[in-house]
Amino acid sequence: MNIGQASNATGVSAKMIRYYESIGLIRAPLRTESNYRVYSSDEVHTLRFVKRARTLGFSVEETATLLGLWQDKERASAEVKSIATGHIAALETKIAELQSMVKTLKHLANCCGGDDRPNCPILDDLAGETIKTKGH
Repeated sequence: MNIGQASNATGVSAKMIRYYESIGLIRAPLRTESNYRVYSSDEVHTLRFVKRARTLGFSVEETATLLGLWQDKERASAEVKSIATGHIAALETKIAELQSMVKTLKHLANCCGGDDRPNCPILDDLAGETIKTKGH
C-alpha cells in the first residue's frame, strides 16, 4: 500500500510517517521505480504500534525503546514493565501538577469580581502580587 493508504490504515498522518522515517523510528519502506513508498502489512503493524505508544503518551525515545523490545523476541518483560511503570509515575506527577493548577485557577477565578472594575486578582497573581479577595 502507498503512504496514503498506510496513513488511513493506521491513523498516523503521512507527514508523521515521513517524520518517523527521517528520525529512524521506523524503517523507510521499499520504493517503486517511480520512487513511491510501498508499505507492507508488517510496516503497517509497526505504525499501529507506534501510534498506540504515542497515544499513551510515550515519548519518541521511549517509543523507540519499546519498539525495539517488541521486535526482540528474546527480550525480558521486566524491561518493558520498568518503562511502563516509569511512565505511569511521570503521568501521575503530571496529573497532580494539573490538579494543583486547576485548584489555583479556581481560587483566583473565585476571587475575581468579573465586573467592570480594572482590579483583577488573576492578573495580580500572574504578576506576583498579593491576591485580594472579593469585596476587599
